[in-house]
Amino acid sequence: MPRLPRPLVLLLRLAALLLATSVVTFALVGASPVDPVKANVGQASYAHMSAEQRAELEQYWGSTTPIWQRYAHWAAGVLRGDLGESLRFDAPVTQVVGERFANSAALMLAAWLLAGAGGLALGVAMGARRGSAFDCVARGACLLLSSTPAFWLGLVALMVFSVWLGWFPLGFSVPVGVDAAQVGWADKLRHLVLPAFVLAVANMPDVALHTREKTVDVLSSDYVRFARSRGEGGWALLRRHGLRNLVLPALTIEMASASEVFGGSVLVEQVFSYPGLGQAAVTAGLGGDAPLLVAIALVSALVVFVGNACADVLYGVVDPRVREGRQVRHG
Repeated sequence: MPRLPRPLVLLLRLAALLLATSVVTFALVGASPVDPVKANVGQASYAHMSAEQRAELEQYWGSTTPIWQRYAHWAAGVLRGDLGESLRFDAPVTQVVGERFANSAALMLAAWLLAGAGGLALGVAMGARRGSAFDCVARGACLLLSSTPAFWLGLVALMVFSVWLGWFPLGFSVPVGVDAAQVGWADKLRHLVLPAFVLAVANMPDVALHTREKTVDVLSSDYVRFARSRGEGGWALLRRHGLRNLVLPALTIEMASASEVFGGSVLVEQVFSYPGLGQAAVTAGLGGDAPLLVAIALVSALVVFVGNACADVLYGVVDPRVREGRQVRHG
């Protein structure tokens, strides 16, 4: 039986992933105890409404419609290229997601790159100095940070760098009271630095600890011992004989951490009042805004899938042996 082309296989997997994500998200919204009407109009206003007004709002929000009917209506709209209306933001879902994704993409990309580069460098340094005071202190710090909630790190960073030192603003993506279109890149970057740093620090320990263990294994291997017997040592030894074997596992962890970065951005954006997808997801969840919540879930699933696919491609770039192995299997 002929094999399907690899791009087609990836597209089929992506379609199955997005379908499953939409079904599960709608099911969770249907099982949620949140009443969209009460959550969005408020308890006090809801209590003073007439029965006709309540029925009209329930019909508008679709809170009395069975969840499978709401999903079928949403899926039919998606096939026409319409993701629906965000009742919470009173705007098309594509517009809300597009505006918020621009902010979140900058935040998550900066944090993701910083966490990967910093984790790789720190892990190699710890593994190369195994058992030293630096290794013990750095490993203890990584273990502590890996068990520390991202929102707590954000609160500490706000108190230290914003309140006490005054180096960075307290939050938001632009200065308060200023139109975003009139804000320069310098101000936007200043608002981005602290939340990106917190998100990177929260995700760096996994890459660093994994890289450390791999570095220890590489330095204990036979080919490294043979290289040392020939007089090689230091950074040159690690660069020539171990770096490629260290980059591949670090790349795997880094690509897989895309979902963790996205999840952490939800908390970080809340702490810093950063208007991104994470903050929009919290708003949609608390308000029972199913179309927006499903769209954000689909975007997050797409980001994770693309990250893993890119990792698969980069393996062959970093180590040609991986690419040659694939050609042998498919040849």
